Amino acid sequence: MKIHFEASACVGHGRCYALAPEVYDADDQGHCIVKFEVVPPELEAQARAGAANCPEAALAVEDGLSGGARAASARPSG
Repeated sequence: MKIHFEASACVGHGRCYALAPEVYDADDQGHCIVKFEVVPPELEAQARAGAANCPEAALAVEDGLSGGARAASARPSG
């Protein structure tokens, strides 16, 4: 699994690193930092949860090596 991050879309809500601190971190302004280019299998659920909860859709996960990027579809309410 790979994570695609659109840095210009991130406004620093912090949901990704709050939900998945082993996969995502924050820079000095609270914007997302992706810790892995390729996510270890044991952290894939965290990677999906963080991407699914990005209100700006700045994160997308790509399963496997040949599949297309799949934007996280779950949107947080509120």
